[in-house]
Amino acid sequence: MSRIVLRLDRMMADRKMSLNELSEKVGVSNVNLSKIKTGKISAIRFSTLEAICEALNCQPGDILEYDPSLPKGSIEE
Repeated sequence: MSRIVLRLDRMMADRKMSLNELSEKVGVSNVNLSKIKTGKISAIRFSTLEAICEALNCQPGDILEYDPSLPKGSIEE
């Protein structure tokens, strides 16, 4: 992912939702959600993104940000 910043942790905190609760609502394992939350992924399925947005009542842009000031190839948490 180069200049894409993942903000899942912020959305979960705003919604006061734990990783376990989100995992149950989304149908994705804690391990995979944790990887998304920490930015240790290189891709995300649209179906997973859609399920996360539905569970958190948010938009994809609330979870994903583009930051052109980051160097290419970096991963932000």
